Amino acid sequence: MKLLSVACPVLLAACAAPVPTAEDFIPEYKGVETKLLDGDLVQFNVAMTKAQSAEDVSDYAECAAAQYTLIRGYGFARHLRTNVAQEGGIWRADAVYTISPSLPRGLKTIDAEVTTQSCVEKGIPTV
Repeated sequence: MKLLSVACPVLLAACAAPVPTAEDFIPEYKGVETKLLDGDLVQFNVAMTKAQSAEDVSDYAECAAAQYTLIRGYGFARHLRTNVAQEGGIWRADAVYTISPSLPRGLKTIDAEVTTQSCVEKGIPTV
């Protein structure tokens, strides 16, 4: 019986979940794939690990859209949709935006320059 009382705490310790470290919460951005669908309609596919929520992945896609908009010589984008999924620890987003030289109509518009600067400050990579 003495052997059992010594072995039980050791077995329980082996089953305990590891204590999270700061590195477990630092997102790893896995890249952006950009696809021009039509003249001003652009699709962004992004992937990352260690996202804390779907919003983190959506933010990554928005940062990509903002920088792409500037690269194309435009100043604004309008968000059309974002689909987010997680599988095997990898978060993915498929987002579609329109880009334009002037502020488009709609509620989900972004100023590409302001958004890109915000992304840089937050440490979120762009295209």
